[in-house]
Formats: sequence, structure tokens, C-alpha cells
Amino acid sequence: MRKLPTMLALGAVLLSAGAALAATPVATVGSDSSRIGTFLVGTNGHTLYVYSRDKKNKSNCSGGCAKNWRALVTRGKPKVKGSVKAAALGTIKHGSSEQVTYDGHPLYYYAGDTVSGDASGQGTKLNGGVWTVIGTNGSPITASKTKSGSGGY
Repeated sequence: MRKLPTMLALGAVLLSAGAALAATPVATVGSDSSRIGTFLVGTNGHTLYVYSRDKKNKSNCSGGCAKNWRALVTRGKPKVKGSVKAAALGTIKHGSSEQVTYDGHPLYYYAGDTVSGDASGQGTKLNGGVWTVIGTNGSPITASKTKSGSGGY
């Protein structure tokens, strides 16, 4: 009878893992504008970034890097909103998830951004690379950091 509690615990773990996968939404990539220009925002309306050490369709952010720079992940084909080019959206395998890309750039959120329009990760240097906000034209924006942009989505 000792096997029953173990089996029940294992079943609960498997169910919660399945629920976590099911909870991953289809990502939406939209746009916002502030003094730094028009840039991409993720499903939650927060600013999206690219990392200069990434290669086209290949993320180089894992381990400690991924604690502050969370990949924009999706379950299914990402959706667009605003002035985003649908043809520029794609996905790559990132660990066990599908990470959203734009013109081949893997997309990330910065943990230090607390509200829509924040771009406090702008220009952050890490491991020989630089984090920048990505414009709707698919190019990194090199303007200075900003807090609390227009907040629109």
C-alpha cells in the first residue's frame, strides 16, 4: 500500500506540469510608442528586447541570464496587434518552450520593467553583449533608457 501515496503524488506532479503547459498562452506581439520610438511589446504590454549576442533564430540567453531576461514564449503561432508585421514573427526552440522571434531576433522581457512603457533594460551590457528595445521595423533601438512610456497597447 505504500505505492499508492507515491503514485498519487506522481500523478499530481504530472497534472500540474500539464496545467503549466496548458496555461502558456498564444503570445501576442503589439507595439507602443514613447520618446525612444515605436517598439514591440509582448502579450502583457511590456517592452520587448533583443540581445546582441544572439544569432539569427538562436538564443544565447540561458541560466543566470534568463533570470532577468525572460523569453517571450508561446503555445501556438504568435498573433499580432498594432503596427507589427505578421510575416516577421516566428518561433524557435528555447529549452522546452517555443520562443517568439521577430525578423529572426529572439524576443525577451526584462524583469526590471514594472509597467507598460518601461524600457529600463535599454542599453544593459551583459557578457559582452548589449540589450536593446526592438523597433517595429525589426531593428534594435539605440536610444537611452526610459521609465513609464505612454503605456498603450
